[in-house]
Amino acid sequence: MTLTHRMKYLGIFLSLWLTACTEVQKSPIRQSEHSAFGTVAAAISPKTQLAAVSSLTSGVVVWDLNDHSAKFRISQQQPTENFISHLAFSSDGGFLLSAASDSFSMWRMSDGQNIGFWSLPESSVRDIAISDGGSHLLIGQNDGKVQHITLKSGRRLEFLGHTEKVNSVAMSPNGRYALSGGNDLKAYLWDTQSGQIIHTFVHPTRVTKVALDLTGKFAFTADSQQQATVWDLKTGQPKLQLAMGRGRVFTVAHFSDDGRYLLTGAASRRATIWDIETGKVVEDFMVSPTEGTRPASSVVYDVALIAPNRLLTESSSGQAEEWDFNHE
Repeated sequence: MTLTHRMKYLGIFLSLWLTACTEVQKSPIRQSEHSAFGTVAAAISPKTQLAAVSSLTSGVVVWDLNDHSAKFRISQQQPTENFISHLAFSSDGGFLLSAASDSFSMWRMSDGQNIGFWSLPESSVRDIAISDGGSHLLIGQNDGKVQHITLKSGRRLEFLGHTEKVNSVAMSPNGRYALSGGNDLKAYLWDTQSGQIIHTFVHPTRVTKVALDLTGKFAFTADSQQQATVWDLKTGQPKLQLAMGRGRVFTVAHFSDDGRYLLTGAASRRATIWDIETGKVVEDFMVSPTEGTRPASSVVYDVALIAPNRLLTESSSGQAEEWDFNHE
C-alpha cells in the first residue's frame, strides 16, 4: 500500500470517527411560523395553550396552540410601529401583560380585550410579571426601582432595594412575593405587602435572570458570567449550582409546574431542560436560526412544557417548535 493510499484511508477513518463523536441534534416534531420576520418578544401559556408573539410589523399576535391559528391581534401601539419588547402571561393563562420601554398594557385572554394601559415616563421597563387573575403587576425598571401594582385597589409599592438597574423580575402566582435581580450583583426575594426583604442572593457579576417555582419551594438566579443557582426558599441556601458552559447565558428561565424541572433558553439557540434534584441536563435542543444571520443564530424567547413529554420553544426565528424529550 502506498503512502497515498494510507493517507486516503486515514482520512476516511478520521472522518467517520469525528462523525460518530459529533453530537446529533434533535429535530423538532412540529414547526409553525408565528412571524415571517422581525420577532422581538414571545411568551407561552401552557395552561391555556396560547403563545403571544411580538413582531416589528404586525404588533402582537396571540396564537392558539391547539389548532395553530391566530386567535387575537392586539396593539398597544400602531402595529407598523410596534416596540413591544416584553410579554408575560399569568401562570393561569387568563391574562397577558405587554410592555414597551415607556408603557405597559394588560389583556384578557378570554376575549382579547384591553383591561388597562399605563405609561412610565420617569424610567424605562426592563422586565415584567403578572399574577394569576391579573390582580397584580410587577415592573422592573431601568432606574433600579421595582413597581408592584394591585389593580383592584390601585395601590403601588416601590421596592427600592436595588442600587442599579433591574434586569429580571418574577412573582408568585398570588402576587404576594417577588424576586428581582439587577446590575448591583444581587437578587432579592421580597414581600410585596411590606416591601421587606426575605432573602438576599449575591452573585459575582450582574444578575440577568430570575425565576420562582410555582410551588413556592425554589428560586433561580443567574448572572452574566455563567453562574446559576437554584435556591431553597425555606432556608435561603443554595440547593444546587448548574453546570454551566459556553452558550448558556440565559434569556429565559421557568420552573415546570410540578417543580421537577428548570427550563431555560439562551441567545445561542439553545433550549435546555434541567433536573432540579441533580442539576444535570435532561436534554438540550437547538432551535432554528433566524433567517439571514451569519453565523446562524437565534434568541430563545420562551420555553414551556405543553405536555408531559413535549417542549415548545418560541424564538427570534419566528418559529414555534415542538420537541419530544425523555420524561421518566
